[in-house]
Amino acid sequence: MSQTNGQHDDHLSNGPNSNYQYQPLSDQAPLPTAPTSPPISDFLVQLEDYTPTIPDSVTAHYLATAGLETTDPRILRLVSLAAQKFVSDVASDALTNCKMRQSNTATTTTKKGGKEKKYVMTTEDLSLALGDQGVNVRKPPYYQ
Repeated sequence: MSQTNGQHDDHLSNGPNSNYQYQPLSDQAPLPTAPTSPPISDFLVQLEDYTPTIPDSVTAHYLATAGLETTDPRILRLVSLAAQKFVSDVASDALTNCKMRQSNTATTTTKKGGKEKKYVMTTEDLSLALGDQGVNVRKPPYYQ
């Protein structure tokens, strides 16, 4: 009896005493196909009419700084859209971290008598959210 990752696998074996039987593809059920979607060319045509939050000139500048020179507005808008999604995901994750951290704080009342929480997002919330996206953020040594 061997134990791997906390699971017992006495009934599972790939060795010579295995009970596994190979079945040719013709005997198996057909693989499910992915739902058909419009081709990428349709998406690129839609990008021509889309106005991203990040201006094309800003995207072109940073792409040129990174070594990519392009004049195709569809590429610029595609990169702008990807950057906008990234920023949106990071902001959403940071807000979630902030809400979890401040879940036990006091609430303030509004004029209508309803309760409204005010959240204060910190650098720690943002660095946790960026860490989930693979970006390492550290404070400079003189702030630690």
